[in-house]
Amino acid sequence: MSHGHGNIPLCTEREAHHEVIDKISLPDDEHLFDLAEFFSVMGDSTRIKILYLLFEGELCVCDISEKLSMTMSAISHQLRILKNARLVKYRKSGKSVFYSLDDEHIKTIINMGNEHINEMFGGNV
Repeated sequence: MSHGHGNIPLCTEREAHHEVIDKISLPDDEHLFDLAEFFSVMGDSTRIKILYLLFEGELCVCDISEKLSMTMSAISHQLRILKNARLVKYRKSGKSVFYSLDDEHIKTIINMGNEHINEMFGGNV
């Protein structure tokens, strides 16, 4: 066994196992790009905090701003990214705009991430 960059173990001979890899199919590149973009959006701790707040139900921008001690402008920027990725939706009520999770899948994905973190590092979120 040899080691590549960062001491990652590598095969000593390059010989593909076609009996295994020939049975594997990948989604098309566009789908994989969209999936990578989805996880990229989730890869920001401020956006994760916003999603956590929305687990409890809808909140207006003012509420999120207050809870995270951030400006409404900064929250608005993050909400725009989340909305464009279809992770949150909004409704207007008078002068307020209320945001909520787009669907329950978002909560499920974050909970699965928490399970993985807990398995890796112990603890319970």
